Amino acid sequence: MTMRSFPDRVRHALMFEAIGLAIITPATAWLYDKPLLDMGVVGIGAATLATVWTFLFNLGFDHALRRLHGHAHKALRHRLLHSLLFELGLLVMLLPPMAWYLGMTLWQTLLLDLFIVAFYLVYNFVFNIIYDRVFPLPAAPQRQPA
Repeated sequence: MTMRSFPDRVRHALMFEAIGLAIITPATAWLYDKPLLDMGVVGIGAATLATVWTFLFNLGFDHALRRLHGHAHKALRHRLLHSLLFELGLLVMLLPPMAWYLGMTLWQTLLLDLFIVAFYLVYNFVFNIIYDRVFPLPAAPQRQPA
């Protein structure tokens, strides 16, 4: 089975973040009547925190599973719990500093965050379809008959 190379994965991640920020930053600045620079700072800060949180949370969750169950295999219920706890943790970490920096209430900031989550849900789907067409997987090597 052919998989993407490490450089391809780096290109994917960087393009995903850069294009996503280039779209969402002016959109949220306009929608919330905030300076573009302020929304850019929030976007870059949130993306950076989310990346670090992903690493730390996944490591901690796997250790907790191993301690509780003797392995880190995730059944469907574990994946659901993982997703819920990850998003709640990120929300708790992001809302207060975003609200303070943007001069918004926690409720306004929560609505902003939900808008961003909805955008990234659709953007992720569309981006990956386009990416796969522009940068298709390399052809699998042909097996030589014995």
